[in-house]
Amino acid sequence: MLSISHINKTFDPGTASEKQALSDLSLEVADGDFINIIGANGAGKSTLFAAIAGDFMTDSGSIVLDGEDITFESDHKRARVIGRLFQDPMRGSAPGMTIEENLALAAGGGGWLSRISAKDKEIFRERLKRLNMGLEDRMQHEVGLLSGGQRQALALMMATFNPPKLLLLDEHTAALDPGTAEKVLSLTKEIVEGEGLTCLMITHNMHQALELGNRTLMMDNGRVIYDLSGEKRKGLSVEDLTALFKESTGRVFDNDRMLLS
Repeated sequence: MLSISHINKTFDPGTASEKQALSDLSLEVADGDFINIIGANGAGKSTLFAAIAGDFMTDSGSIVLDGEDITFESDHKRARVIGRLFQDPMRGSAPGMTIEENLALAAGGGGWLSRISAKDKEIFRERLKRLNMGLEDRMQHEVGLLSGGQRQALALMMATFNPPKLLLLDEHTAALDPGTAEKVLSLTKEIVEGEGLTCLMITHNMHQALELGNRTLMMDNGRVIYDLSGEKRKGLSVEDLTALFKESTGRVFDNDRMLLS
């Protein structure tokens, strides 16, 4: 479903703040893969997502999605087939519009439904019931009135309303309280597995990285240093992951937020 070949990206080249964010990174993602990505701060995880989504053009290499080369395609065209959630719950929906209007945008694939029919409204209600948050009875409420967890759950539903070819989740539960984060994560698993979506998820929770999905990637200095799946992944502990990091980099894994999760 996704083939990334030897991509590189350097920000502010030739200046004192030059930073090579992606370094000759290659990755093959099969249709239906659910991949967790971990790494210390600055490892290049979010930069990889930004490259896939088209936030910037890579300096070299190629990105192919479902057989189509999207290396030089604009971000808004990629958004039609790539769903994306961010850490900030406020980024995935329009706060000044109602829940119903937001879902109409999602149903229209980024455009606008010519009219919201009674059948559309019933579909929206049924989808919202799956969240178990009572939002199906608040469809005329503005999204800006919702809690962070409610907005993130709604954003997840919007990003997958028309199943995307690829779903990118950038620490989408990190800003939520533990109870709400668990609920959104459970919903994520239900939607991804139920729809058979191809999904890449950046997480700071190393336990989740080993328990969810079928592959775990570890990144450092803009490259993938471990790609764990099958028997190699089965039975690994957080301690094993930190040992692998030290073995590959010669450094101690020092991301407190990840180790304490």
